[in-house]
Amino acid sequence: MAAGAPRVFVSHLVAVPVFDPNGDQVGRVRDLVAMFRVAGRPPRLLGLVVEVLSRRRIFLPMTRVTGIESGQVITTGVLNVRRFEQRPTERLVLAELLDRRVRLVETGEEVTVLDIAVRQLPARRDWEIDKVFVERGRRSGALRRRGEALTVEWSAVTGFSLEEEGQGAENLVASFERLRPVDLANVLHHLTPKRRAEVAAALDDDRLADVLEELPEDDQVEILGKLAEERAADVLEAMDPDDAADLLSELPEADKERLLTLMRPDDAADVRRLMSYEERTAGGLMTTDPIVLRPDATVADALARVRQQDLSPALAAQVYVCRPPDETPTGKYLGTVHFQRLLRDPPYTLVSSIVDSDLPTLSPDTPLPAITSHLAAYNMVSAPVVDDSGALLGAVTVDDVLDHLLPDDWRETGYHEVEGTGRAG
Repeated sequence: MAAGAPRVFVSHLVAVPVFDPNGDQVGRVRDLVAMFRVAGRPPRLLGLVVEVLSRRRIFLPMTRVTGIESGQVITTGVLNVRRFEQRPTERLVLAELLDRRVRLVETGEEVTVLDIAVRQLPARRDWEIDKVFVERGRRSGALRRRGEALTVEWSAVTGFSLEEEGQGAENLVASFERLRPVDLANVLHHLTPKRRAEVAAALDDDRLADVLEELPEDDQVEILGKLAEERAADVLEAMDPDDAADLLSELPEADKERLLTLMRPDDAADVRRLMSYEERTAGGLMTTDPIVLRPDATVADALARVRQQDLSPALAAQVYVCRPPDETPTGKYLGTVHFQRLLRDPPYTLVSSIVDSDLPTLSPDTPLPAITSHLAAYNMVSAPVVDDSGALLGAVTVDDVLDHLLPDDWRETGYHEVEGTGRAG
């Protein structure tokens, strides 16, 4: 940003791509690092936390930022790829400063921080926090109400350096609204336990469920343990049954039973059924929510089900035709109809007339190596799991298989690099 250029609000920098001078993308902005200064001087902006393609988070000093404009950050091209470690004197602007309750110096009135602006100092490559966008009257005891929003100088507010209990997270969550669940999970993983719990509390049940499915087990257990039990049960209901079963299996027996009792009976029954199988078998890996259709359903019915937004690509790749009941465990399994076949046949065609009945099925006790070989041999992204009576129990998807083929800590090693840490300067 050239001298005299307008200020930049940090919420506009979330997930902005970072490019080198040749125009190649090197990563995305995940946060900003600032250091408080004495005598009311605005904090100095030290650099950016950038997530590179390997998901490692590195520190990019502001002295190596040559431009912030048009939704992109341009660097000198010289990057220190050691993993970012926050120092005690540093503050993460997005993670720690947004949603704080501070006070206006002039009136002593409590206000909530909605956003923060940064600017480059004239004729220098140093940056500092410039303005604070706050809202009056947002909180009143347990009540929340919208109030007047205003932009003030950093020196016009006080309270940023104090530890705050019960800090909200609405604006931080709004800043990351566009992130995929796996990327938001990465954000949560790097927050402090206190801030992680506050962000989890601000997410709705469905969003939190999606994010929990992408987190390492330790983070899942920590977050679930800090939720009220009723809400924890609601979030478990919103998770895929196989992921909920995996999470519950990490809890003490008493906690597990208490949460299962609070869940809806149908959801709890699915989870209990999955937990009855060995972990690294088709029964333990399967989801109980594949697309199931009766023989008299049409191609149009099948395509309508495939178009459902909440379905993963693996589950949407095929439908399973079964006799009633059409919820797992079903009546007799008749076969599979692949998505490509649905696209080739007229909408009025009955699925029973185009079903692939020759594709072998998996039994619930099929071990993981055999599941892997099955998917590879038949070029499938999902496979039906059928019991001895011929009823469809669920489907194993390739993403769940990969979860168990990778090392147990693959999610954490994706977030943590074991090589050099820290940074120069």
